[in-house]
Amino acid sequence: MNPVIFEPLEQQCAGRQHVCGVDEAGRGPLAGGVYAAAVILPAEYQLPGLNDSKKLSPKRRETLFGLIQAQAAAWAIACASVEEIEEMNILRAALLAMRRAVEALPIPADFALVDGNQPPPLRIACQTVVQGDARCASIAAASILAKVARDRAMLELDARYPGYGFAQHKGYGTKAHYEALARLGPCPAHRALFIRNCKAG
Repeated sequence: MNPVIFEPLEQQCAGRQHVCGVDEAGRGPLAGGVYAAAVILPAEYQLPGLNDSKKLSPKRRETLFGLIQAQAAAWAIACASVEEIEEMNILRAALLAMRRAVEALPIPADFALVDGNQPPPLRIACQTVVQGDARCASIAAASILAKVARDRAMLELDARYPGYGFAQHKGYGTKAHYEALARLGPCPAHRALFIRNCKAG
């Protein structure tokens, strides 16, 4: 696999010492929280195969998860719960998770590069980057931390609520998931609004 050539977006943030990349995982599923991560990468790092988390195998994501945590100047993972998603809608909950991740960094960031086109409500300046997880190394790193953390959380939910297949589909609306919902009904891990919208559709 050819290495991804990332744009030097972090270096283009003139005068900023601690630029973090920010991304989220889990906006689309029918169950589970939405997770976000923030990562400040050092000037030099060795993360072979770093890429948008969606383009990596689960095994490769797990490997990079540990490497990112070991090599990052700072990293943090946060989430917004199912209850918060229900209360404020998924977009606002995702932005809340992003804000929590940035604010949890052990080294405070002074600028954020955020995947997508919606900036979270941060206390620092930020720039949104469309398809940032494929363009920016620190955003790609954040996407991996968020994705792996959420997948691990779904494994825990699979053990707590057996029968839904959370370990396999991670809460997404697969045929098997809809069949389990029809058979068992929703559990506390499900996003009730998402399920109602699916039935309405």
